[in-house]
Amino acid sequence: MSKPVKIDFVSDVACPWCAIGLAALERAMADIGGDLQVELHFQPFELNPDMGPEGEPIAEHLAHKYGLSADQLAQNGEALRQRGETLGVRIDLQKRDHIYNTFDSHRLLYWAGELGTEQQHALKRALLQAYHGVGRNVSDREVLVDIAGATGLDVDEARRILDTDAFAAQVREREHFYQQRGIRAVPSVILNDRHLLQGGQPPEVFAQALRQLAGIAG
Repeated sequence: MSKPVKIDFVSDVACPWCAIGLAALERAMADIGGDLQVELHFQPFELNPDMGPEGEPIAEHLAHKYGLSADQLAQNGEALRQRGETLGVRIDLQKRDHIYNTFDSHRLLYWAGELGTEQQHALKRALLQAYHGVGRNVSDREVLVDIAGATGLDVDEARRILDTDAFAAQVREREHFYQQRGIRAVPSVILNDRHLLQGGQPPEVFAQALRQLAGIAG
């Protein structure tokens, strides 16, 4: 019997490399299969915590924040699209014309995590695909309720959470916890509270780490 591996996947819905990283991690887990025992938790990180509910045009935002030109944005977008395609994930920056505040999505993810790891995983995947694949506004509460319902979560409870400040304190506490431990970029994947993998690593890197920690021969 292999040893269980705890994974804390620190990420933001607004981060395209988080979508790539999750798909690569999922591919690694599927490739190992067998006795692999994984406890996967999604932890909150906001790339733009001070952004208003209306969001910002993404080209303007990235040009201001990172100094990227239109040509660089197009090149980055194509690289992300191709990388996503190899992992079966749709990344379409043409659909994604705005970048949004994601705090409410993290509150829903915290709630889903209270229900179970499978529910949280399904919601995380759906939120990433909704934003990066088809450009939905993941700060719009009706959009969030719709996405939650599509993954099998209770839409009335999702709406109640979004209409109140439910789980806001818990999300802030988790964000602070990881910031205090030096997490400044996402995705940051922490294995067994000790081993850190950052960025959109290929499946092989995740698989090697998981096999080693689980005691599964390669």
